[in-house]
Amino acid sequence: MENATACSGLRLSASLRQIEASHAGLPLMERAGRAAADFACELAGDRQRPVLILAGPGNNGGDAFVVARLLRQRFFDVRLVYAGDPARLPPDAAAARNADIAAGGGSSDRIPAVDHWGLIVDGLFGIGLTRAPDGIHAEWIDTANRLARRDGCPLLALDCPSGLDADRGRRPGTCIAASHTITFIAGKPGLFTGDGPDHCGQIRVADLDLPALPPADGEIVGRAHFAACLQARRRNSHKGVFGSVGILGGGPSMSGAALLAGRAALKFGAGRVYLGLLDPAAPSVDPIQPELMIRPPAALFEAELQALACGPGLGTDGAAAGCVERALASPLPLLLDADALNLLAVDARLQANLRQRAAPSLLTPHPAEAARLLGCSTSAVQDDRIAAACELARRCAAVVALKGCGTVVASADGRWWINTTGNPGMASAGMGDVLSGQAATLLAQQWPAESALLAAVHLHGAAGDRLVDAGIGPAGMTASELIDAARTCLNRCLAGAAA
Repeated sequence: MENATACSGLRLSASLRQIEASHAGLPLMERAGRAAADFACELAGDRQRPVLILAGPGNNGGDAFVVARLLRQRFFDVRLVYAGDPARLPPDAAAARNADIAAGGGSSDRIPAVDHWGLIVDGLFGIGLTRAPDGIHAEWIDTANRLARRDGCPLLALDCPSGLDADRGRRPGTCIAASHTITFIAGKPGLFTGDGPDHCGQIRVADLDLPALPPADGEIVGRAHFAACLQARRRNSHKGVFGSVGILGGGPSMSGAALLAGRAALKFGAGRVYLGLLDPAAPSVDPIQPELMIRPPAALFEAELQALACGPGLGTDGAAAGCVERALASPLPLLLDADALNLLAVDARLQANLRQRAAPSLLTPHPAEAARLLGCSTSAVQDDRIAAACELARRCAAVVALKGCGTVVASADGRWWINTTGNPGMASAGMGDVLSGQAATLLAQQWPAESALLAAVHLHGAAGDRLVDAGIGPAGMTASELIDAARTCLNRCLAGAAA
């Protein structure tokens, strides 16, 4: 699995340790080292250039010793660097070191001066490190990054780039900037969210041929999570079949946010889209998308809707608060975003109304909005994005998408997913409004809330990737451009369902 493009399970460090303990009779370190050596051979290619392998003081260092021995057997010029106390190595790592020495290997306690490395392998720290690296190991991390840049050579991380928190995706200090990561048994969530994607490069999972394992802790979002809802359109259809979406927002000087959400809903397949705009000076017709039906907020609730999105450009005045209260009282599936979330954060009564809703509720906060709802700092949310999303979903009895690098989707029962589509070009105004319109459309088409949000998040990111592939971004990508690309991504999914 490279770049987690396939639907796959994710496991936290505690679960992985249990798995390793229950399979202690298997040569897991040898299997991990062999998988890594195979990958290293693919990456290095040219055996004329030496390979630098950094071994740490724990089991990740043991994996590195295995890689060093196997690459020497394949006639690579290996320079192994290790500065720990051999007497303090864990038993499996000590055995791996002894096997390397018995095969004629050896190590140095400093990185040698070489004109051009063919490959650098990071085996310093694995999934157990949650603090910032220090001392000689921090120096080696910085040097490895510098040498990889200097020589343009691959930098392969074993299990997890050293310095990255494998569970949370935090980088508390210096960290390996790998071009490739081979991770063992299962994907780790920290590789795919927060700082992880900037440090892991291409990711490959080596399952080590373990027998049946317990259910995963979380999952990477993939088409399999919403495939059952993808239905080809019947020829004998009319607009009422495809749902009527209401968008509530567009306070003074903020009509654009609601218009973006409405346009996104229409082009994501809604049969009808109604906009309830709070700004009394708002246009009565959208000249770009005249199909949108614009009216005052009170009139929006009189329309025959199947789903409602509240928040894009809403504002936080009394009128806006009244709209949120009325939206929460609606029997419709409801998506809350932007200012609707900010109003919710400061009003315990609205929070209670949200928890008591019978219809499905979706929340799509960015980290600062999530922090307001949780009563903590934005940095605390980012320090553990999975925990924050799960806690918010539990408190609000909702399905939550915590937006950002590696958007985390969580349900109220504690299940969670990480989305890997998308790119930095989507860090621009209006992207969240587009997501709101898309998710509301799927709700209006009677998709289950969980499937609707997973599909909207995944296809929203895929649309951004499609634009980058076409040369539109990442710099300068706009939310308006994303709308048409998302329509294409959705239609390709529908075409696949019809095949």
